[in-house]
Amino acid sequence: MDETQRAAFVISQSICCMAEMEAMKAENDARARRGYTQAFTSNQFMELPDKYGLGHNTIIQFLNQ
Repeated sequence: MDETQRAAFVISQSICCMAEMEAMKAENDARARRGYTQAFTSNQFMELPDKYGLGHNTIIQFLNQ
């Protein structure tokens, strides 16, 4: 993978991460409107970057390959 391809991959992973985050937020909002507890906690939101390989050190290593 060249530099441009690595950057494109990071961007695509970021978009996937954001899509999942927005779905989680929507589910929490829907449950709140129905008077239920949240389906997703703040810890689960904080785990998303690592799930998609978007931690700072991971990205720096990946882009410097």
